[in-house]
Amino acid sequence: MSSYITDPLLALVRERGLIDDLQLEEVIQENTKSGKAIGQILVDSRIVDLDTQLNLIAEHLGTEVVTGVRDLEIQPEVIASIPPATARMYQCLPLELHGNSLRVAMADPLNPAFVDEVGFIVRKELQVVVADPSAIVTAISKYYAEKAESFDEILGELHLGEDSVKELEAAAGKEDSADALANMANETPIIRFVNLILYQAVQDRASDIHFEPFEDEFKIRYRVDGALYEMAPPPRYLAMPVISRIKILASLNISERRLPQDGRISMSLAGKRIDLRVSTLPTKFGESVVLRVLDRGAVSLDLENLGMTPLVMKTVGDIIQNPNGIFVVTGPTGCGKTTTLYACLRAVNALDTKLLTAEDPVEYDIEGIMQVPINDTTGMTFAKALRAFLRQDPDIIMVGEMRDLETAQIAVQASLTGHFVLSTLHTNDAPGAVTRFVDMGVEPFLISSTLMGVLAQRLVRTICAKCCSPFEPTENQLSQLNLSTYDLGDKTFFYGRGCETCNDTGYKGRSGIYELLGINDTVRTMINERVPAVIMRQRAVEMGMATIRDDGLRLIFDGKTTVEEVVRYT
Repeated sequence: MSSYITDPLLALVRERGLIDDLQLEEVIQENTKSGKAIGQILVDSRIVDLDTQLNLIAEHLGTEVVTGVRDLEIQPEVIASIPPATARMYQCLPLELHGNSLRVAMADPLNPAFVDEVGFIVRKELQVVVADPSAIVTAISKYYAEKAESFDEILGELHLGEDSVKELEAAAGKEDSADALANMANETPIIRFVNLILYQAVQDRASDIHFEPFEDEFKIRYRVDGALYEMAPPPRYLAMPVISRIKILASLNISERRLPQDGRISMSLAGKRIDLRVSTLPTKFGESVVLRVLDRGAVSLDLENLGMTPLVMKTVGDIIQNPNGIFVVTGPTGCGKTTTLYACLRAVNALDTKLLTAEDPVEYDIEGIMQVPINDTTGMTFAKALRAFLRQDPDIIMVGEMRDLETAQIAVQASLTGHFVLSTLHTNDAPGAVTRFVDMGVEPFLISSTLMGVLAQRLVRTICAKCCSPFEPTENQLSQLNLSTYDLGDKTFFYGRGCETCNDTGYKGRSGIYELLGINDTVRTMINERVPAVIMRQRAVEMGMATIRDDGLRLIFDGKTTVEEVVRYT
């Protein structure tokens, strides 16, 4: 077991015999599930208290534990030795400064990369001491007053002089030298700039970060709650060093700029473990890079937290308990299908069940589930993975997407031979998934005998709780929802005015809206008779199916979203 421990604190605790195998497994599962820090889990579970942890770390590093960090009076020149953004990002607090030696308390002193990077940024020799992480965070808030940093301020902190600018521009022109690129990407200002972009993205709950070089400008955009927001563009010459820095972090080939590349970055940002999926694309004016932020703490992988109605959640829960059959989640790209499938897998993940997934790519690592990345370039397709799965004695199989007839046919055969299969399709509504199977070439009698249910979904932005305000809907808004004033009764509509909390957007967070088609005898008959999706949809509504639009109205009437969001996505 100890050979699989990747967390240094957990390895230390295990080495000292302070945790048994069962507790170790529980701590790792809780960390994987919630993203909560290992140290906090050990305290909450009453396995190892905080004082013992701090003394263990200090002994291991050959340093000391500093108490009362919250109450220390630190001199202004000492505080000034570490820039505010660096202190917040790396959660480090300067305590004393003697010449070129800086005594620093770090929330994560067992992370040598952090120690090196902070030393590199401040250009001083660090003497790291150990202290209560929560006390360090409180002291940082006290000495480095938190304020919303604009992109201009972040750029201002780069301190790039005219000579530095000329050097970077000259280096950017020499596209042949990998060494020159690496040196340029490892410049302190570039490291700080990239770290600040990533820190800001996580603070703003961004799901994607786009780096886009154009002829005369370099755009950086964040996607928050499904909408893209552009930052104040940095100077154009920063494009190549910034993108090279990201490629180094992702272990990509920095001298290869003619072919797309994919990689992954795993790092701690402000005490949170973040995975970033990296994709590069050669364009006319340089490489475009998109980072997908995979923040375990920001995504709930529990069915209870996905915003389903009690009836839909119970029905989905019943469907996925079947020993065999197919359950399909459908909707456009980026509507949360994979998150829903992960939540379903988490709900059925038990010691007596073998689960296998084929994903393109694997987004979140889930304890106890064998996850296989799909790679078309090496010939590892969904169909090939699925065939191999059947020889691995699984109970439940997740196929990231049914893209072709071959994959669909193997999935059907798997369900007929006693396996439960979960997958996704790209269709607009739940009945459309049946038509899609038929269009692929799957026989209707096979669909009707294996399909257990289809869940269609969308993600709508939710109104910011801080600036949520009631308003009277116009006739035009009501007509867009096919409602009249008579339908409203005493229901109140809400919108977000816009405030600091939501960056003046009026929205903060997203919620799912759902449409569940349960497969009963009536639906099976319609599938066998090749009834068009429109008629199947009408019949399903008559039998009680709530459409995506109906579910959107529920969120409007509950004051959770706006008319515009529901009209836009339904």
